[in-house]
Formats: sequence, C-alpha cells, structure tokens
Amino acid sequence: MKSTLQTNFRLACRAIVFCFLLLGTAIGDETKWIAIGDLHNWYSSAGNEREVGRRGLITDQQDGLRYPAQYNWQDCQAAKSMWIGATNFYDANRNATYDYKVVHVGPRVLDDISEMMPQEFTMFGKYEHPNVYVDGLPGSEMMYGMDEMNAVDESLPADRMIYNVVNTALGITVTRNIYAWTNQYHQNYHIFEYEFENTGIIAPDGTTYEQTVTDMVVYFQYRYAPAREAGSYGRYVMPQSVTWGHSVINDMVFTHPETDELFRAQFTWLGQHSSASFDIIGGPDDETDGHLMAQQYVGVITLHADKSPEEQVDDPNQPFTTMYIQSDLGITSGNSQFNIDKMTEEYAYMTSGHPAKRHGEDVGCPTPIDCGVAADTYVKAGDPGNPGGYSHGQGFGPYTLDPGEKVRVVIAEGAAGLSRDMGYEVGRNWKQENSPYTLPPKAGRTYTGGGSTADADFYKNVWVYTGEDSIFQTFKRAKDNYEGGYTIPDPPQPPSLFEVNSGGDRVSLSWSYGGGTPANVAGFEVYRAVEQPDTSYEMIFACGPGTENPEVVTTYDDKAAIRGFDYYYYVVAFDDGSTNDIQPGVPLVSSKFWTMTSEPSSLRREPGEAMKDIRIVPNPYNIKAQALQLKVGDPNTLNFYNIPPFCDIMIYTERGDLIKTIHHTDGSGDESWNSVTSSKQVIVSGVYIAYFEVTDDYLDPITSELLFKKGQSTVKKFIVIR
Repeated sequence: MKSTLQTNFRLACRAIVFCFLLLGTAIGDETKWIAIGDLHNWYSSAGNEREVGRRGLITDQQDGLRYPAQYNWQDCQAAKSMWIGATNFYDANRNATYDYKVVHVGPRVLDDISEMMPQEFTMFGKYEHPNVYVDGLPGSEMMYGMDEMNAVDESLPADRMIYNVVNTALGITVTRNIYAWTNQYHQNYHIFEYEFENTGIIAPDGTTYEQTVTDMVVYFQYRYAPAREAGSYGRYVMPQSVTWGHSVINDMVFTHPETDELFRAQFTWLGQHSSASFDIIGGPDDETDGHLMAQQYVGVITLHADKSPEEQVDDPNQPFTTMYIQSDLGITSGNSQFNIDKMTEEYAYMTSGHPAKRHGEDVGCPTPIDCGVAADTYVKAGDPGNPGGYSHGQGFGPYTLDPGEKVRVVIAEGAAGLSRDMGYEVGRNWKQENSPYTLPPKAGRTYTGGGSTADADFYKNVWVYTGEDSIFQTFKRAKDNYEGGYTIPDPPQPPSLFEVNSGGDRVSLSWSYGGGTPANVAGFEVYRAVEQPDTSYEMIFACGPGTENPEVVTTYDDKAAIRGFDYYYYVVAFDDGSTNDIQPGVPLVSSKFWTMTSEPSSLRREPGEAMKDIRIVPNPYNIKAQALQLKVGDPNTLNFYNIPPFCDIMIYTERGDLIKTIHHTDGSGDESWNSVTSSKQVIVSGVYIAYFEVTDDYLDPITSELLFKKGQSTVKKFIVIR
C-alpha cells in the first residue's frame, strides 16, 4: 500500500508531463547522476543506460553503478538495455504491419529522434545540496555537476528523484521515477517505478495513432562487470575481458532463502577467468597488497509487476522471462525498429521464459566457494561462442493495452559486499599467507561452518561469498521500503554550508544551516583523510550527547595537521537514534557525500619570526607587469609574507586615510589582498602604508620563546603604479 504522499507526488508529476506530451517536443538524450549515497549511478533521459552512453568513451566500458562510491574505480555497470515489443503492430509512420515490432534503447544503440523520444528529464531534491568551499573555492563534486537538481520539493518521498518520460515509436509512453535515499541502511539501492501507457504518440512532433498494442513485453538486460578497479581501465590486475564482464556469474532466487517469502532477485558476481594465473574470486590485487577489488555483488529485485491493465495488482509470476543472454550476440548490436528478422529474434528472446538451470549452475560455478570453473569458457547450448560473457535478461508481460491503458513495473537495483576495510584485511591475509585463516560464521545459502582453514583461496572466497547475504539484505530493505510506502525515517539534514580554510598552524572548519540547526540534529562528527580522498577516513572530532564534547558546536580547528600533507574532510550530522527502525538507539547520520571535499587543504606558510621580516610582494606593484604577479587569477593581488600568525593589517594612504582593514586569523605567515578598498574601489597609483599589529601572543612551537607579543606593531610602505 503506497502512502498518500507518494500518490500525490506522482499525480503532480503526471500533470507536468501532460503539458509536455501535448507539446510533443523531444529533448534529446541527456544524463544526470544520482550521487548522494554509497551507490552512485548516471541515468539517461532515453529511459535506460546503454554501453558508453554517458560520454561515448571506450574507457567508460565500466561506467556507473559505483559501489562503494567513496573510492575510485568502483564501477560495476557495463551496459543495460530496455526493449519494448509487441505483435501484429501497424506502424503508421511506415504504413506497414509488423508481426513483431521492437523499439530499443541499449545495450549499444539509441535513436532518440524517432524511436525512443525523451520528453521530460527532471531531478527533484528534498533540499539543495550543501555549499562546500575549500580556501574560498568550490570544493565538492556535488558542486561540480554530480548533483544536477532542477527543483526542490520538500514533499518528495526520497532524498532525490529523477522523473523521466519517453515517447516511443510503438505508441507506448514510458514514465520512469528513480528514487534514492541517504538513510545509512537504504543508501546502496535505487528504486525504479515504470509506467507503460498506450498514448498512441509515435512521432517527435506528437503525432498519434490509436490502436490496441497486443502482447506487449518489456525486456531489460543488465550487463554487469564488478569492478573497474581490477580491470584494464583501473589497476589492470585481471585479464582485460574482465572489464566487459567476460567471467561474471549470474544467479537468481525466487524466494528468500531464510523466510521463504516471494523474492524475485537476480544478481551477479565475478567468477574465475581462464587467463588468470591465480584464483580471482573477489578480484585480489596479486601485484601489490592483495586487497580485494571486485568483492561487489550487484543486481535487481522485482518489487511489483501488474497482472494486467485491468488487474493492477502484483503478479507473482512476473518477470516471466529470466533467461540470461550472451552479451555479444548479434541481437545486442545494430538493433533497428525496422529490421524484421532481427525484431523476430529479439521478441523470441524477450519471451523465452526461465532457464532450465541458473547461469551459475550451468557454468559449474554455483557459488564462489565452489567456483573452480572459468566462466569465460562457458558457452550456452545453441550460442555460437562466448566472446564477452553473459547478461541478465528480465522480461515482463505479455500485456495487451487498449488506447489509454497502462501497466506498472517496479524494480530495485543495488550493490553490496564486504566493506572496503574488510576487503583490505582479507586480501592482505590471502597475499601474505597468514594461516590459519578465520572464517565467517555464515556466508550465502550454502556455507554455515565458521571455524578456520589453512587454505588461502577457500578463506578468501568464503569471505567474498558473504556478499550474497549482503545483497539479499539490501534487496529486503528495498522491498520493505517500497511496501511500506517509502516511509523510512529521514536522517538529519546536512549543514547547508561547510567551509575548510587552510592556516599556518591549523586547518579551520566551520559549518552552518541557513535557517538554524534543525531540531533533530543532536550533534556532529568530523572526518579526515590524508593525501587523497580515495581512502578510508578517520573521525577526528565529535560533539553532542555521548561524545567527549557534549556541547554542540559548529567549528573545529584541526591542529594535528602536518605541513606538507594534503587533507580532505567531511562533516555529518547525527540524531538521537530514536527514529531508527532497524537498530533502535543507533543515531541516523546525514550522508558523508553531501560535504565531502574534493579539493585538498594544507597548512600554509609558517608565521614569521620577527616584525622586521615582514615583506610586501610585489613592491612596487606595477600594472604593466601583470604577467609577473604571483596570483595568476587576480593580477591585482598584493601579498604580505612572514607576518605574525594573528594580526590586523591596516592599509592607509600616504596622507593617513584608512582604506582597508584585514583581520589575519588563520595562524599562517601570509595573507593576500586584492587591492580593493573597504568602499569597493581599486586603489590608484601612489604610496601606501601598511600597519601591522599583533592581536595575540605567539610562542615558538619548539622553544616556547615569545616571538610576537599582543599589541606589538610595525609599519611598512609600498608603491602602486597604474
């Protein structure tokens, strides 16, 4: 049962799209990212995400479905497709009747002019992404296009939603809602609500032709390749064809292995490869530290599929096709809505039902533990070969839609597996042969042994197999979320502003909310990474109940930073744990991705040792020498070097008029000025006086000698020539 909020929001979106449908104007293919939780993915306005469809680059063979997205090269998606087919279809555009008519987006093709015609592609957010600045400059991937929102709607049933409408040459209009959450228990899956309506719109100009669409089948393909880090566009430790999913294992269940409830899940993991010289389950980095680079399980679960336009209740027999397909068969390329032979073959695949054996079973590799067979050598009966591995197939229908009728399908896609830290620990033990190895108490459907082993590969593979339990848990949470009407508790909203400023003896952090701190925020945690953001973060500060700093503050000075290193930060807000419905009492936290900095901060120049050492550069300042100024982006910049760590700098004209006061408070030995007065005027040619006054005592950090005393002052002159 869906909530009233969810229903009202969908009705509002339909009202928006109705106007676009009347206009009949296609928008062309665009892409947007959902990048607010641990799972990041890009989406296409054409209704599905085809191979290298975001940028058209071969290096994007694995692009999207990034998990865990905090780290580089975690892409698990190679190609997807959505085909919609029908029988006995009259094509008014061609004045021809087709026994089988199929329109396509993916896995490699897209005709966004006359076949799949995007109409609406809008990303809604429950609130704006925060503004994050590092040393005054934008310092977040959110601000660089990874969170391209079009509108804010506080009634949204998720933290982000993409609303996507596509007309097709089949006269079926596809409406796709994609939902994503930041609740820490629900941030590694996205839910897709599809509606397929017989609008009769068959052309870019909005031309309609009313007819009954018979035996309509909606068919999805999922070509997964976990994960990019192991392949040729990452660390290139695995054989090249791992990059396009040559050795993946596809598996599925129709009932939950523990509860026996309806559980229509299909999932994929990395199997063995015949060209590898070692056991590659989990993608261990055999060349360096052994850490696992492909421990991810990725896949989809069907949450709802209508029985018919008249019976819009869930049909437990859907999807009625789950046949896996060789990813490089002829029918996966060059697809055309006018190729009669190819559409006949495509429709046959779309309606091929269920395989006699699951892919993993047929390969002879039902689990990672029992996976001694190289999946790239497997060839399904009847296939001409296996040059590129196998993809999941998933078909819904057949439905017969009269004009104005529609059906609805809901799917969740997710990723899960061992944590990054555990992937390093397991891989390191495997690489260093740290026997005996401790085994997990449970892993997947077949291993419940626990204990220990002397077999390094068995140890590694059993731990990788715990990813099956993780993906099942992910699917179950998606299912519960959907069936509960998207009413999972909201974590606290992140600060709307996060600023990181490099200083001489510290990095200063501050955060704030535009309208005041929300009532459900109990405190904050600050995390830091050293040298690169693609690594684990350490919590360096917390405030609020249950922490060492019970008073809630919105600033923190990182005085443990060391000169010569780059630092990256994020801040999260947490609540009191009272709304947590999965682990009661454990606080819900805002997503780290809201405030995670993508630009480095570091300690600046050390303070000077004496007032006599202060320099003003350049002096004289000559406008004719702009190319020689120290700050390329602002040729008007004047720099004050070797200054006290805490001081006021007052700029006077030669006749004694105060034109600018600069409060230097970051503890560094330098400050800059853009030559603009307090009244917003650029200074003219002349002689100027800079008065420096120490505002706080400063001791030498090594000898404790008093270098600067509060109230100490000096004067320097400089010349400006314009």
